[in-house]
Amino acid sequence: MQIDPHQHPPASNYRLLTNLVVPRPIAWVSTAGENGVVNLAPFSFFNAVSGHPPYLVISVGTNDDGGQKDTARNILASGEFVVNMVTEDLFDAMNISAADFPRGESELLAAGLHTAPSVKVKTPRVAECQASMECRLHSTVALGENTLFIGEVLMFHVADRLMGPRLHVEGYAPLGRLGSPSVYCRTQDQFDVARISYAEYCRKG
Repeated sequence: MQIDPHQHPPASNYRLLTNLVVPRPIAWVSTAGENGVVNLAPFSFFNAVSGHPPYLVISVGTNDDGGQKDTARNILASGEFVVNMVTEDLFDAMNISAADFPRGESELLAAGLHTAPSVKVKTPRVAECQASMECRLHSTVALGENTLFIGEVLMFHVADRLMGPRLHVEGYAPLGRLGSPSVYCRTQDQFDVARISYAEYCRKG
């Protein structure tokens, strides 16, 4: 079947895209508003885009009324944010934080979570998370109803039990987002296969 997105409404294209591009990591973004209230919201249009220096990208859409989401407003005002990674034990709290809370009400408090101080940014991280990344805003790119926020990672926070030699992460199992609107996956089912070089490919051929 061939599907031309120009022949379908945006909601259908979104549903198709988010059911095909899977699994997607979840950026649980904490930001601080001007009044000091900590906002916490999950975004699955998210990924790592550079290793040297380390950069992340998060795509933030608009509210149903077309207005700017608190996350976008706070990042633009402060120039910083923290990406907290969602593991299975935090799913219920993450799901609560995705609700349409009124502006100025903290999703973090509603979900029964706690803040932990960051080192290089003022925005706090989520204390219960096994991994968090402090980010400074590098730039933004407008894409239709979404805005890409590109952030440079200034500091990693990783639970001691996850760290192996040479900064190798072991036993880390974050949740992934699958189909829209509410399908997720676990990442414990993993396998490790070494890449082959072109010379090895030629020898096998």
